[in-house]
Amino acid sequence: MFVIREVRPADAEEIVALLNPIIEAGCYTTFVSPFTVPDEQEFIRTFPARGSFLGAFHAHSKQLRGFQVVTPVASYTSALDHVGEIGTYVSLEHQRQGIARHLYKATFERAKAKGFEKLLAWVRADNEAGLRSYRKYGFEEVGVAKRHAKIGERYLDEVILERWL
Repeated sequence: MFVIREVRPADAEEIVALLNPIIEAGCYTTFVSPFTVPDEQEFIRTFPARGSFLGAFHAHSKQLRGFQVVTPVASYTSALDHVGEIGTYVSLEHQRQGIARHLYKATFERAKAKGFEKLLAWVRADNEAGLRSYRKYGFEEVGVAKRHAKIGERYLDEVILERWL
């Protein structure tokens, strides 16, 4: 039903089309400004070699339905080389269709192959769907960063979750 593969700069337009409505909804992410296609192309071109940027593409239409990103948590010390930070984004129109399940499976395998042993996720405390998803796939809450994000004049807590691979 879905093909999972590394994204390419040519996928930038679909990524932006998927991500910008999530940002505009104002309740799922701490991103506040929409992304542009050229910026996303550059992000993909300069993506860390140790990272993983997988897209879930519908098998028949070939359209992007979701993506997952894993990046090294720090570059300033090798002591954290085993830890990656994960972000998950599924099209608002295609949620609850098994997309995340396919992404998590592939991302966990890819992350392990790239030397990651643990993944961290930062999820807005008011994003219940996101929290449920991470917990469903084995992430455990390890803390809450109080008033961590500030969007406009509103402070938001972020839940920190981790999963050992």
